[in-house]
This record gives sequence, C-alpha cells and structure tokens, in this order.
Amino acid sequence: MFRFLHCQHRLHAMHGDHHHYHRGGGGRGRGPKMFDAGAMRYVVLHLIAEKPRHGYEIIKALEQLSGGGYTPSPGAIYPLLSMMLDMGHVSATADGNKKLHTITPEGEAFLAENRQFVDVILARLAEPSEGRVDLRLAMHELKAAVIDKAHGPGASDQRAAQIRAILQRAVDDVRQLD
Repeated sequence: MFRFLHCQHRLHAMHGDHHHYHRGGGGRGRGPKMFDAGAMRYVVLHLIAEKPRHGYEIIKALEQLSGGGYTPSPGAIYPLLSMMLDMGHVSATADGNKKLHTITPEGEAFLAENRQFVDVILARLAEPSEGRVDLRLAMHELKAAVIDKAHGPGASDQRAAQIRAILQRAVDDVRQLD
C-alpha cells in the first residue's frame, strides 16, 4: 500500500538521515511496515505541530489517520520521539508520569521545508483502505463489542454463553465461504 515510502526519499538524504530501510515487522509484527521510521518522523512531527501530544496520543492519531489499518508499536514511537528531541525538533515537558511533546521553532522550520513530502504521506494515509484493512477494523470493532458486553453492565454467565454461540456461528459461516 505504501511501498514508495519504503525507499529512501531524497529529502531524507538532504537532511542527513541514514536510516536502514527494510521490509517486514511494523504494526505489532503483522505484515509489512506501513512506512519507514524516516517517513513516520514527518507525520509524527506534523501531528505534534497540530497540538502538543503524549506518545500514546500519537499512536492513536496514527491509527485514526490510517483508518484503523495501522497502529505503530510503542517501540517505534518512543525511540522516534527521543531522536526528535535530540535533533531539537520537539521539546518535552513532564505531564504527570508522561511527557508532553511540543514542536520547536527548529521543528516548525524543518516541517515547512518538507511540507510537500508530508502532504504526500498524509494523502496516502487518507486513501481508501484495502479490503484486508477493513476486515482488521471490523475485527477490532467486534472484539470491543464482545469485551463490552461480556464484562460491562449486565455481564453474566448466560450472556457469555450467548456471545460464545454468536461467535461460533460466525466462525462456521466464514469457514463455509468458497
């Protein structure tokens, strides 16, 4: 879906990025990476420029931008935020036991210099999702509904048995597809 982002972009070379670009891994170890860390940096910086954010908020914003098709792991986001701190593109302030990341003037200048590339990445994220991504979103919605009904108000052994029966019928129906 985002193969063009797996290649080193000329803007990375202009700014001295020497990341290793490879396929595989990403998003909780499922499937190919949505995009490499170099490209992700632009999107994360864009999100922080919109408003100061915690790492978890960045993860959720990326998930939302991709229509639920991609959720970066904390292991991808937090080292990236540390690198952006080291580069002077963001600052971090303590906010309870979290860090609130804010764009710096240097980060704003970097983002402005690379606005065209950022816009290309954001446009790709906004493209309609592929069928398998839509299925993943539906599975996440199903999981949330099951957890809500199984553990929420009115939860009981009877309700759990009803949920199991519904899920088993769904499994059977899917297996019967050609």
